[in-house]
Amino acid sequence: MIAPSLTPELERLRTELLRPDRRLARPPLDPERLRRVRRAAHQIRLDAIEMTHAATCGHPGGPLGMAEMMATLFLEHLVLDPKNPSWPGRDRFVLSNGHTCAGLYSILSQLGFFPRTLLPTFRKLGSPLQGHPHLGELPGVEMATGSLGNGVSVAAGMALQAKASGMPVRIYASTSDGENQEGQPWEQATSSVHYDLDNLCLLLDWNNVQIDGHVEDVMSVGDLAAKWASFGWFVQKVDGHDVAAVHAALSRAKEEKGRPSMIVCKTTLGRGVSYMENNPKFHGTAPSDEEYAQALRELGPLPA
Repeated sequence: MIAPSLTPELERLRTELLRPDRRLARPPLDPERLRRVRRAAHQIRLDAIEMTHAATCGHPGGPLGMAEMMATLFLEHLVLDPKNPSWPGRDRFVLSNGHTCAGLYSILSQLGFFPRTLLPTFRKLGSPLQGHPHLGELPGVEMATGSLGNGVSVAAGMALQAKASGMPVRIYASTSDGENQEGQPWEQATSSVHYDLDNLCLLLDWNNVQIDGHVEDVMSVGDLAAKWASFGWFVQKVDGHDVAAVHAALSRAKEEKGRPSMIVCKTTLGRGVSYMENNPKFHGTAPSDEEYAQALRELGPLPA
């Protein structure tokens, strides 16, 4: 297993990540914490462009669209230990839409789970940073995902096990509108309500884009917020690029008892890069050299 990479600054962050009160409803973010989350989201976007360009393959659009969701969840809500990634008392996050893993790899490296020098090996033969999360080699990866529908079901199993064993941990998973075309998420939706899994929270990336085109054209999923609510879930709908709104929804979900939570996040594929935004091509196409340079210009440098 790869050793964690913790600078003194990351050691201080680790102390914060270990606080059990992160599992409680959190106050609104003050300006400094808001700046920190937005900076981490910006880093996710830069990393996703760098990684997919270096690999000449991959899925850049999703990580750019999910950047605020991932940064807010990891920096403000999950209880984790980068020095001991297998700690039984940790919260779990499952990236069910596994093709967006460049964003997961970025935030894990920002927290010190592994050295950031590994990021350029993305999708290279023998690298632990494969094109979909691979369980067992990379610290922080809780499940091998990519077969759509599987990850949310595993997350429900984790939540059920935690409930049965009396562990106070929380389980989170990301999903997507395209994944909700599958049948398995709806089986999970039924069972999670049946077992009162109020320790389970899903975040749905609703960008209306999948690899074959726009979701509405390929297979309309209708009103996903209404669908999940009809199954008995506690549903909130937010702007997925509004850090304060995502943070407030995650906090509110912790207060809901007796049923699982779904946070439907309206997002834009390729957020921040003009030619990628809402363009199905960049669901699964790496930027060319010219597109890479344009993306970095448009995103701009990492803010102080």
